Amino acid sequence: MGVSTLKVQLSGLAKSLVRANLLSEPDAQALFEEARRKNIPFVTHLVGAKILDSLAIASIASKEFGIPLFDLSAMAPEMMPIKAASEKLIRKHHVLPIFQRGNRLFLAVSDPTHFQALDEIKFQSRMAIESVLVEEDKLARAIDLALEAADTTFKDLMDSDLENLSVTGGDEAERPAEEEGSEIDDAPIVRFVNKILLDAIKKGASDIHFEPYEKLFRVRVRHDGILHEVASPPVALANRISARLKVMSRMDIAERRVPQDGRIKMALSRARAIDFRVNTCPTLFGEKIVLRILDPAAAQIGIERLGFEPEQQAKFLEAINKPYGMILVTGPTGSGKTVTLYTGLNILNTQDRNISTAEDPVEITVPGINQVNVNVKTGLTFAEALRAFLRQDPDVIMVGEIRDLETAEIAVKAAQTGHLVLSTLHTNDAPQTLNRLMQMGVPPFNVSSAVLLIMAQRLARRLCEHCKKEEHLPPEVLLQAGFRETDLDGLVLYGPVGCDKCVKGYKGRVGIYQVMPISEAINRIILEGGNVMRIAEQARNDGIADLRESGLKKVKAGITSLAEIDRVTRD
Repeated sequence: MGVSTLKVQLSGLAKSLVRANLLSEPDAQALFEEARRKNIPFVTHLVGAKILDSLAIASIASKEFGIPLFDLSAMAPEMMPIKAASEKLIRKHHVLPIFQRGNRLFLAVSDPTHFQALDEIKFQSRMAIESVLVEEDKLARAIDLALEAADTTFKDLMDSDLENLSVTGGDEAERPAEEEGSEIDDAPIVRFVNKILLDAIKKGASDIHFEPYEKLFRVRVRHDGILHEVASPPVALANRISARLKVMSRMDIAERRVPQDGRIKMALSRARAIDFRVNTCPTLFGEKIVLRILDPAAAQIGIERLGFEPEQQAKFLEAINKPYGMILVTGPTGSGKTVTLYTGLNILNTQDRNISTAEDPVEITVPGINQVNVNVKTGLTFAEALRAFLRQDPDVIMVGEIRDLETAEIAVKAAQTGHLVLSTLHTNDAPQTLNRLMQMGVPPFNVSSAVLLIMAQRLARRLCEHCKKEEHLPPEVLLQAGFRETDLDGLVLYGPVGCDKCVKGYKGRVGIYQVMPISEAINRIILEGGNVMRIAEQARNDGIADLRESGLKKVKAGITSLAEIDRVTRD
């Protein structure tokens, strides 16, 4: 009875895998049913769940059905006849048109018994279909690369979904009546801009730059801290693309002489929306427009994934669980300070705490936290927002940045009177932050009594786990880089290579931290008016690793390369 049911419900490939003893009948049955419930191909489910290796599946299918196995890496994505089938069908059935000869279309498949896919694409393309067997994991990557290559040129953007994306301006105020008629009714421009925004989100980019020049108009995205060019539309379209972006962010499209700020909200689904902070700047040949991508999911990654060493994480958690005092995070723009602060705020965000933040502007919205956008034009400065917070029974206050003495004094006073205050400053390391506060005019005794912990940070690119390779450097180079003699024994360093799963050998970023609690010895130096060098020396005596030392730990662990640490920690 069990075998009869298996024959009726399992596909030909599933039965072949059972016959080859790669799966048992009960396991094959359960996996087949699970794939059907998830509405994904059986082979996709097997490989995605790491049940079987894609090469093993392809080898069995090739022998069983007499179809030669083809290496997809030999095909250039931009040369594939991707428009022969719709993106919807390609993704639904997990197949890829790779070659066309006359009226015959060769279709890459990982399951040759998926006849519904062949029939639907045959009907849509009106061509004879011939299947070519490929490995499932290579097919998944090739589909993404081919669809991306097909959609990067301006003239090929024909997907109606791009035109119908839900995009709204981020302003709470209603759009003025005179702007209603200014909507840019230009479908190709709408599709192109939406495509750029969507691609940037998919790649995990942080910023998008639209840059006009005399004979060139280019679009670049910042991915893992590095800018990459992704498109170069005709320069004649620069004004129309700029106008479209300004309409989306509810700016004055007639004003091109002064910088403007705006916001865009793009709804990707009912559950997820992405905000963009938009800024225009008039340049010699038109308006440069930069979009900062604000993804609320960035603040939900969890403290374990930020990159803290165990002892650094313990010090940070100890500080944020104190009832009052000040925690300062320092580093250059783009070093991840906001994500670090919001990771801490998410830990503190419980029903029994009143949390308020003042930011310029709010980058990550979090339910349960009272967030205020600073607006200097209306008089709502950081200092004014802080004064208002202190009248609203706060437990935790976050100030986007301490820029002046007035804000610093109110924040320090709040930290001294029973509130936990989190904020940022722009300095190079933790000891310099104490000096900066005193240079602003905050008395040393107030700094000493208020500040609990200072944390400097940088973001370094992670090496790709799929392609990183060992690097061999002379011992004298390693010692000069900061390693100790005792570190060299058994030390293995890795460097970037580059593959189809990463960008030039790197994928993702990791935090590099200097976490400095204010010890009694450091407090004495502050009260004595000691300089940065004395504070830094005492921090070393207290066992506080500086940014360079923390970075070298990541190099020793094989997480990043020595060249990357040199890039982000050089003075």
